[in-house]
Amino acid sequence: MAITDWPLAERPREKLLGRGADALSDAELLAIFLRTGIKGKSAVDLARELLTRCGSLSALCSASQQEVCALPGMGQAKFAQLQAVLEISRRALKEKLATGNALNSPTAVRDYLRMKLQSLPHEVFFVLFLDAQNRVIGSEELFRGTLTQTSVYPREVVKRALHYNAGAVILAHNHPSGVAEPSHADETLTQALKQALSLIDVRVLDHFIVAGSGVLSFAERGLI
Repeated sequence: MAITDWPLAERPREKLLGRGADALSDAELLAIFLRTGIKGKSAVDLARELLTRCGSLSALCSASQQEVCALPGMGQAKFAQLQAVLEISRRALKEKLATGNALNSPTAVRDYLRMKLQSLPHEVFFVLFLDAQNRVIGSEELFRGTLTQTSVYPREVVKRALHYNAGAVILAHNHPSGVAEPSHADETLTQALKQALSLIDVRVLDHFIVAGSGVLSFAERGLI
């Protein structure tokens, strides 16, 4: 049955307008993005199939161009639209962090770092630089490694903190393995960076590990 034959209140677009985006399932939200289905399948049916094939909404959003274009009902144009939507979300979250106190927006920090790092196939070390009011004034991927490790040099982190005249930093790196638990090396590195940055009066507010859709906070674990 085509979506146009559904009761008005159950159509994804009308449901969103009447009840808000939170009321929609992942498949219904994706159906609005798709706009149309394919022969024999409505947009919602197609969305359900895409989610089943990928395993989750986050997996679909993290898929490569080749993977997305191989899915039914998708293609270059849909991939470009999806990447644009994701980048809009990242920039909106970054703007929110730049205009408010990052410590008062822990969910926004987590969401931004998750969107920035979760889909990367290699390990990276990422830093958010904050001013005295804990507003984000800059962000950089400082180091990139293999799937299992990356070399992080405290002096380089210190140099970039001085460049931004930062008052504090939030550290982050990803675990492509999907396991968010910190290793002994992660804990040792965090303490080394904390000591190095303290010499220039820059505080380390937190260190996050992003692993898939999970985000672990060192501060919450008492590791900072």
